[in-house]
Amino acid sequence: MSNKSINSIATIEQVGRALQVAMVVLFFSLFTTGCKTPSLVERSASAGMPDAYLVASDTNSSAQLSWQEYFQDRYLVALIDTALANNQELNIILQEIRIANNEVQAKRGELLPSVSLKGGAGVDKTARYTPLGANEATTDIEPGREMPDPVPDFMLGAVANWEVDIWHKLRNAKKAATMRYLGSIEGQHFMQTNLIAEIAHAYYELLALDKQLVIVQRNIEIQSSALRIVRIQKTAARVTELAVRKFEAEVLHTRSLQFDIQQHIVVKENELNFLLGRFPQPIARESTAFDQLIEQPYRSGVPAQLLGNRPDIRQAELALSAAKLEVKVAKARFYPSLDISAALGLQAFNPSFLVKAPESVLYGLAGDVTAPLLNRKAIKAAYKSANARQLQTVFAYEQTILKAYVEVLNQLNNIENLSASYALRAQEVEALTQSIKIANDLFKSARADYMEVLLTQRDALESKFDLVETQMQQANARIALYKALGGGWQRR
Repeated sequence: MSNKSINSIATIEQVGRALQVAMVVLFFSLFTTGCKTPSLVERSASAGMPDAYLVASDTNSSAQLSWQEYFQDRYLVALIDTALANNQELNIILQEIRIANNEVQAKRGELLPSVSLKGGAGVDKTARYTPLGANEATTDIEPGREMPDPVPDFMLGAVANWEVDIWHKLRNAKKAATMRYLGSIEGQHFMQTNLIAEIAHAYYELLALDKQLVIVQRNIEIQSSALRIVRIQKTAARVTELAVRKFEAEVLHTRSLQFDIQQHIVVKENELNFLLGRFPQPIARESTAFDQLIEQPYRSGVPAQLLGNRPDIRQAELALSAAKLEVKVAKARFYPSLDISAALGLQAFNPSFLVKAPESVLYGLAGDVTAPLLNRKAIKAAYKSANARQLQTVFAYEQTILKAYVEVLNQLNNIENLSASYALRAQEVEALTQSIKIANDLFKSARADYMEVLLTQRDALESKFDLVETQMQQANARIALYKALGGGWQRR
C-alpha cells in the first residue's frame, strides 16, 4: 500500500473521530442548555374562609335543594323547564363543552404514535457523468439486463412517528385540557344557575306588576266615586269648579298609570319569552306565588360549603389546576425531546416486483434527540406568559371565593332588612287606607278640604306601590340568596 493511501485512511479516521467528539459535545451542550430554566415566583391559592356568616349560622344549605324543590310554583317550574331545553345561550355553552371534550381527545392522541399509510409513484433521471449515475449505468439487475434509465419508483407502506413523553409534557397537556373540559361543565352549571335566577326574577316582577295593576284599578274606582261626590257637591254649591277639575285630573293621572303598567307587563312577558327561547305569547302565572316564596324557610349553611356548591368557584379551581399544568408543559419545552420514526413497506421500480420479497421490502427505524439552542428567548417568553396566567388564575380564584361570600352575606342582610321594612310599610298602608275613609267623611261634612282628600288618596296609592315593590324585593332576595349559595344546577 502506498504512503498516499495510508495518509488518506488516517485522515478519514481522524475526521471520523472528530465528528464523534463533536456529536458528543453537541448533545451535551443541548442537554445542559435545555435543563437551564428561568426561576419564577409561584403563589399558592388561599381558600381560607370564615367559619360562619355574620348574620346567620346553619349546618344545612338551601343550595342542596334542586330548583324544582326550591321553587314550588308550578307555572314557574314549567317556565324553567322550557328555558333549560330551548335557551340559545345555554345551548351555546353546551357546544363549548363538546369543543373542550374534543380538545381532550386531541391531546390524548398526541401521546400515541401517529401511523399513516403512504403510497407513491415517481420517476428519477440521474445525470450520467456523476458518481451515482456512473454506478447505476454499470449495475446489472440480472445477467445481461441493466438498470432502466430513467428509473421509475413505486412505493407502498406504513410510516410511524412518536414523540416519547420523557418529561410528561404531553401528559400534562392532556391533563390541562381535561381540567379545561371539566371547567366548561362547571361553566354550564353556573350559566344554568344564572338562567334560573333570571327567569325567577322576571316571573316575580311580572307578579308585582299584576298586583300594581289591580291596585291602580281599585284606586280608579275609589277616585271615580269621589269625583261623583264632588260633582254633586258642586251642584249644591258646596265646592267650586276647581275641586271638580282637580279630582278629574287625579282620575286621569291614575288611568294613565294603568296603561304604563300594562306596557311594562307586555315588556316583561316578552323578556321571559326571550329567555325561554320562543316567540312572544301570554305567560301563565299564579298571583299567590309571592307569599309562598317569602314565607318559605331558607338555610344559609356555612361558608365552606360554597367551595363545593358554587359552580363558578369549582370552575376557577379547575382553571387554576389547568394553569399550573400548563406551566409544567411550558417548562418541559426547555428539555431535549426524543422522536422515534419508523417505516415498513414495499418499494421497486416495477410494480410487478412489489410482491417479490425480501428484495422489495424496505424498513427503517430512527431516533432523534433535539433541544432548543438558539430560540430559547421565545421559549422563555412562553414560559413566563404561562406563569403569569397561572398567577392570574390564583387571583381570580381568590376573588371568586371572596365575591361568593360577600354575595351571600349581602342577601342574608337584605332578607332581614326587607322583612322589617315590609312590616313597617304594611302598617303605613293600613294607616293611609283608613285615612282615605276619614278624609272622605270629613270632606262630606265640609270639615276637610278637597286637597286633603286628593293628597291622602295619592299617598295611599304610592304606599301600596311601595309595599308591592318591597314584597318583590323580598322574593328577589330569596332568589338571589339561592343563586349565591350555589343552588340551581343540582339534579333532583
